[in-house]
Amino acid sequence: MPEEEKLVNYYSCSYWKGKVPRQGWMYLSINHLCFSSFLMGREAKLVIRWVDITQLEKNATLLLPDVIKVSTRSSEHFFSVFLNINETFKLMEQLANIAMRQLLDNEGFEQDRSLPKLKKKSPKKVSALKRDLDARAKSERYRALFRLPKDEKLDGHTDCTLWTPFNKMHILGQMFVSTNYICFTSKEENLCSLIIPLREVTIVEKADSCSVLPSPLSISTRNRMTFLFANLKDRDFLVQRISDFLQQTTSRIYSDREFSGSCNSSDDEVYSRPSSLVSSSPQRSTSSDPDGERAFNLNGNSVPTATQTLMTMYRRRSPEEFNPKLAKEFLKEQAWKIHFAEYGQGICMYRTEKTRELVLKGIPESMRGELWLLLSGAINEKATHPGYYEDLVEKSMGKYNLATEEIERDLHRSLPEHPAFQNEMGIAALRRVLTAYAFRNPNIGYCQAMNIVTSVLLLYAKEEEAFWLLVALCERMLPDYYNTRVVGALVDQGVFEELARDYVPQLYDCMQDLGVISTISLSWFLTLFLSVMPFESAVVVVDCFFYEGIKVIFQLALAVLDANVDKLLNCKDDGEAMTVLGRYLDSVTNKDSTLPPIPHLHSLLSDDVGPYPAVDIFRLIGTSYEKFGTIRADLIEQMRFKQRLKVIQTLEDTTKRNVVRTIVTETSFTIDELEELYALFKAEHLTSCYWGGSSNALDRHDPSLPYLEQYRIDFEQFKGMFVLLFPWACGTHSDVLASRLFQLLDENGDSLINFREFVSGLSAACHGDLTEKLKLLYKMHVLPEPSSDQDEPDSAFEATQYFFEDITPECTHGKRANSQENRNYLKLWTAENKSKSKNAKDLPKLNQGQFIELCKTMYNMFSEDPNEQELYHATAAVTSLLLEIGEVGKFFITQPAKEDGVTGPPCSQAIPGMLFPKKGPSQPYTMESADPLPASLAVDSEEHSLGGQMEDIKLEDSSPRDNGACSSMLISDDDTKDDSSMSSYSVLSAGSHEEDKLHCEDIGEDTVLVRSSQGTATLPRSSSLDRDWAITFEQFLASLLTEPALVKYFDKPVCMMARVTSAKNIRMLGKPLTSASDYEISALSG
Repeated sequence: MPEEEKLVNYYSCSYWKGKVPRQGWMYLSINHLCFSSFLMGREAKLVIRWVDITQLEKNATLLLPDVIKVSTRSSEHFFSVFLNINETFKLMEQLANIAMRQLLDNEGFEQDRSLPKLKKKSPKKVSALKRDLDARAKSERYRALFRLPKDEKLDGHTDCTLWTPFNKMHILGQMFVSTNYICFTSKEENLCSLIIPLREVTIVEKADSCSVLPSPLSISTRNRMTFLFANLKDRDFLVQRISDFLQQTTSRIYSDREFSGSCNSSDDEVYSRPSSLVSSSPQRSTSSDPDGERAFNLNGNSVPTATQTLMTMYRRRSPEEFNPKLAKEFLKEQAWKIHFAEYGQGICMYRTEKTRELVLKGIPESMRGELWLLLSGAINEKATHPGYYEDLVEKSMGKYNLATEEIERDLHRSLPEHPAFQNEMGIAALRRVLTAYAFRNPNIGYCQAMNIVTSVLLLYAKEEEAFWLLVALCERMLPDYYNTRVVGALVDQGVFEELARDYVPQLYDCMQDLGVISTISLSWFLTLFLSVMPFESAVVVVDCFFYEGIKVIFQLALAVLDANVDKLLNCKDDGEAMTVLGRYLDSVTNKDSTLPPIPHLHSLLSDDVGPYPAVDIFRLIGTSYEKFGTIRADLIEQMRFKQRLKVIQTLEDTTKRNVVRTIVTETSFTIDELEELYALFKAEHLTSCYWGGSSNALDRHDPSLPYLEQYRIDFEQFKGMFVLLFPWACGTHSDVLASRLFQLLDENGDSLINFREFVSGLSAACHGDLTEKLKLLYKMHVLPEPSSDQDEPDSAFEATQYFFEDITPECTHGKRANSQENRNYLKLWTAENKSKSKNAKDLPKLNQGQFIELCKTMYNMFSEDPNEQELYHATAAVTSLLLEIGEVGKFFITQPAKEDGVTGPPCSQAIPGMLFPKKGPSQPYTMESADPLPASLAVDSEEHSLGGQMEDIKLEDSSPRDNGACSSMLISDDDTKDDSSMSSYSVLSAGSHEEDKLHCEDIGEDTVLVRSSQGTATLPRSSSLDRDWAITFEQFLASLLTEPALVKYFDKPVCMMARVTSAKNIRMLGKPLTSASDYEISALSG
């Protein structure tokens, strides 16, 4: 493991390999589960990535009461004999959850550095990461229990009693203290709970102790409520902590009169409405501006802005027609007012069993918005973010992206039957809320079904309140429901299937055969029954949901199935079952509703069957609590974890299959090879997320892109994969070659390549025919230099001059970046790659500098091949042939340099002296395999003639590399006779006639070319290469075909599965292993 991998904890346990247990240690780190055992001279090791785990279960058998089963796609592993299996399993669940979150939205793990240090007298040493994860788990439970904002962190909790004035009792429970809240819940479930935001607290004081009330603590709030806690063990410390948090909160207190009046006052004004319902003037909102109020118009004056809830504005009813229902509605309002008088009002009220009873009977129309805000916890986020919604609307309006396009498309499909959304005011409000949320949370953006839920929120809550209710729904109460793959809804669908198996077993098999559960659950859960029930009944479900959470939805869904057991058992297919359930849900009525009946989809379906008998919504909810009320929130969370592993890994497998199916026709790889390559490619991306990379992980993963382009890797990651997978990776030249290939594959020039681009390059290099492989090699070198050093821009500049005729020789030869030329050239390549009918004649010619780089690549390519010498000789012959072809080719091209009075030297005459060994009498060619060749030549010359006159030339290395690549010097044989560390090179090509040999005036018979270990050029450089010298791809191909050794080398088959297996083992264990799987235990004898 690298240093970045941090150990969380380790536990003693046994690992079962077959029927034999191996006692050892389980190591749990952020990204891996590892096991190590060393017994009787035999070592066993196991490494499993959390992202590969598909199932994690705690089982009990007769022989082994406590077993943890860990499943991956390819194997199952069993661990037992734990000292504390519950602690171990909880930690494993947490770490697997973090891994799933990484797969889902690319979030890496960030350690919380704000945890307090352990006391010196602490009895148990616990790692900082373990403490961090424990604190996170407690904070998550705390936030879920009291519906608090996502960033709230629990500081501590203690046992205490709370004096409840409504029944004159001391209730035993626990007090929880966090940065911004003090909360209390009774030991007895649903007896009493309390939430006190510190922004509401005015006084915290220690009262006098007595035998009846030991260690009391009094907390007073702004709405004149006082809470008395007692039996506090460490009262002084607790008061100090609360005081510290209060001081931090004071600076953030937001005193908004409207908020205080609507949520904290004890009189009836909380529900009074302003007389003005519609205002076309800009709204005023208090903000933190030093100048006081600032004008703000949510619409840009184009549409009147609703200053009230849409239900209030568009309620159409005749009093005489609905009098009995209005009377019942009035009685409900009075019951709530009595409840407020007795239990308190606003965020700080006592929440008891009586509160739940009132919610289950239905919240009055006039109070629904305020109570939704209160029960969901959205009121806290609204209070602590004044002006946030307005700023968001201001920034988001007028901007367009994929989310806003989808929003516009769905606006008129949101409750179209309701009068509030049959005009521009309701539509505009819905547009603003949905667009603002899409900009707040781009990971979700917009998902279908959000429009239906939001339109109902807007009917009962003001615009900003509806926005914060939507935030609470999407980010806390229905986690991951509305992301691009509706993962949360699929997870709860799996939970619902498990619950159906346990609670309606007689129906489960039938429903599975028909495939109905997966169909109904998505539509029921995503819209909270709003799309499948009459509106006036569905809002009662939403009432209960905001109070009880997701368990209400599960209970209700089970109650619907239970009520239709007989009919569903007689259904022949899924269509018939859906009709039965649709007709039943459509018959659910709310007899207490004061709203005019709104036609619903199912009621519009005409068939010969008579109307379904009416089902009262309150009776249905009551039945769901009676039969299925034992479902607990913590049980649902456990089941969600199990299903989340299954769902996310299934989605990942589906993505992989889609990618492979799309790309298999474009490459020479088999389906199995592509699947393994995709897994390796994705693993490389994920590894960089938690072990660091040169580019931002979020830039490399975009879930909105097509499957093929979602995961992308940068050059550093590509370089690692190039060395592991590509057959041409060899020696010190690999990085340069990887850079050239990366530049070629990166068609859009964003310095990232996706899986399709990666596979296209790998396929050509491994499974392409001889022509394809050579074409790829040629194209890699015909590109401009991938990274040119600042002090030597000439070679890259010359290369671009060769390809772009509009760049004249008069252009400045100073220091300049070549990024623009590269981009232009990559555009040409993109167009060329998209043209499938392209042939070899379309490839640009290779100039002199690029040819030298190609030779350099070929020499380094063979450094580890068993036929090394033979390949060197063949390459020397091919290179000399190409040099001569290039020289001859100069006779057939015009020389634009002459027109400008600029002449180029015959640089190619010096190339043999750089590329080929010096040949003595009856000596074979010899070549140092590890010595890279100079990248280019520099020549000083005044004249140039086609006859090949002898010129003064100097050799130099104009492309020094970071790894200490060679530069060239000229020294005589006399200087090297006693120096065994020097290696000599000969200067003439094989097979050339004596009279045709190229001569260099300054290079005598006793001169050799050697490598300088200094890596610096010792001779002056020139400003240009021979611009006219060039070869084509056809010439390169034809020349190489003359050498059987090279043909055999490039035709050699590559076993990709063996390379992938080796790469996986190197990635997982840091060394190549012989095992076929990275999950396999390797037992090595000691």
